[in-house]
Amino acid sequence: MFSFNKLAIFGVGLIGGSLARALRAQPAGLGPLGQIFGIGRSASSAARALELGVIDHAVALNDETGVAHALADADVVLIAAPVAQTQSLLEQIARHLGPRTIVTDAGSTKCGVIDAARTALGSRIGQFVPGHPIAGRESSGVDAALADLYEGRNVVLCPLPENARADVERIGAMWRAAGARLHEMSAAQHDAVFAAVSHLPHVASFAMVEAILRAPDAALKLSFAAGGFRDFTRIAASSPEMWRDICIANRAALLRELDAYTGVLATLRAAIDTGDGAVLESLFARSREARADWGRERAASSSIKTPPEAG
Repeated sequence: MFSFNKLAIFGVGLIGGSLARALRAQPAGLGPLGQIFGIGRSASSAARALELGVIDHAVALNDETGVAHALADADVVLIAAPVAQTQSLLEQIARHLGPRTIVTDAGSTKCGVIDAARTALGSRIGQFVPGHPIAGRESSGVDAALADLYEGRNVVLCPLPENARADVERIGAMWRAAGARLHEMSAAQHDAVFAAVSHLPHVASFAMVEAILRAPDAALKLSFAAGGFRDFTRIAASSPEMWRDICIANRAALLRELDAYTGVLATLRAAIDTGDGAVLESLFARSREARADWGRERAASSSIKTPPEAG
């Protein structure tokens, strides 16, 4: 059961907008729903969310009076913006943060976000519950927001020692009301896991497209690209700004994964160079079996949708 009198969302794009739509679309499982305030980087972005009926009130980020009004007596504040903006947004929020307001985020990295929260909030760090919804699309912006984006998807919470358990449960209830499945882990474990299964694949996808673009016959190659190229590079259509910030914020864990990946590529290169088919077939067979097992487990675990972009 999740209800609120006032919900404030900083960044009413795909992630924040989809949460707002989800809460509005599922009143049967919710308590009373109040007002949703959307705070956008520009007046036009917030106005678009209002025009689409995603939020009830639009506020521009540089409108300090409007931000103060949006935060006054808010039950929950969600930061759904690129992770590099977290500290500046929390510093702005801190100026108007009431004692009963819970702040959470949707950032794809957690250690850096928590450091930023400690710096910005100081002794009020207990009011910040770090979170990460594992969902997305290639499209971004509030026009891409979907009421069912979080149905069957995972949301990870990384509770802090200072968090009241009731606050963690309330943020969990908010995501469950949107259809998500809740998991908890430490921030360090979160960043290590997602460096491997999300951040590295995005870097590899961008790199594949860049490698072709650097070729003198790039246009010819792209004209013949088909299903394999499409599937592997689909996530290269994701937000460059968001992935720039993620790579920098999670650099240590991502570099470890990049080193491991380039090690495998080196093994493949050596086998191709020497014509060692046994090594190639063995590696390909092992990967094929593991990928098939993973696909079967995903299918058996219920109706989880495969996210095209899982930051």
